[in-house]
Amino acid sequence: MAVYTHIDDTQLSAFLSDYDVGTLLSAKGIAEGVENTNYMVRTTGGTFILTLYEQRVATDDLPFFIGLMDHCAASGLAVPRPIKRKDGHQLGQLVGRQAAMVSFLDGVAVRRPRPAHCLAVGKALAQFHQTAAPFAGHRNNALGPAAWAGLFDESRSEAESVRPGLTAMVDEVLPQLSGAAAGGWPMELPQGVIHADLFPDNVFFIGDALSGLIDFYFACRDSLAYDLAILLNAWCFEDDGQFNVTKGRALASGYTALRPLEPAEAQALPLLCRGAALRFLLTRLYDWVRVPTGALVTPKDPKPYAERLAFHMTVDSASEYGLDVGQ
Repeated sequence: MAVYTHIDDTQLSAFLSDYDVGTLLSAKGIAEGVENTNYMVRTTGGTFILTLYEQRVATDDLPFFIGLMDHCAASGLAVPRPIKRKDGHQLGQLVGRQAAMVSFLDGVAVRRPRPAHCLAVGKALAQFHQTAAPFAGHRNNALGPAAWAGLFDESRSEAESVRPGLTAMVDEVLPQLSGAAAGGWPMELPQGVIHADLFPDNVFFIGDALSGLIDFYFACRDSLAYDLAILLNAWCFEDDGQFNVTKGRALASGYTALRPLEPAEAQALPLLCRGAALRFLLTRLYDWVRVPTGALVTPKDPKPYAERLAFHMTVDSASEYGLDVGQ
């Protein structure tokens, strides 16, 4: 989340008049995240999150995202529920951008996840995969392996200023993660709808109890185990760059208790973790050097993902992440 587009009370009140949510009381921009403009909106009818879609979000993808949240909320998963307008639609226009309102979820994001949090989010990811399985919508992963080389080309000239040696690292890893060649990206793993961005700031807790999942704007159809690899990258590394295998074991056990991995998924996990680290290294690098002037946004530092990628290059077995490969 972020604020690229600033709106005033008059514009927002006019937008809200198309909803049965009461009248505007207050609105506050949310600086976290990098993709869309977000406001916390309080009205006489409750508290909501308003999103204006920017940057990488394609208009044609919005029905998939909104439909997925609607499906999951209706199925009982703790996710934001899209709010319908008076005309029955869930998307509107605000200052020239597509916009939507969703319900507000209680809870806070944890800054330093403990094993109990990792266990809960692993279970929640498996529940999401199961809940989303019947969803009929389709969206390809626009930030999958086919996009990585081109994405790096757009930031190559700035890479060395961010981290010396980064260009050589990416150039070494990219060919190893391309296509279905021997040792390349696994193409035949079980597929389904994945969240693709379930970082700690997209998961809410009340104490150690998980209270909600948010930010579905990278969701797509891809390998389910790739979503697990994203979680291992996002939740199980410490500030000093070390992988915490206790957290990895908790996360993996939470996930596999509901959805055991197939042998091919477990075997591919080190490669999937490398790919996940590279994907976030490249998108964070791109955003790091392109913060728009005047935007209320906190870009994510790409350097930790270079360190995580270096770690994954030393891993040979899923057991090193805490996964019971004998399951």
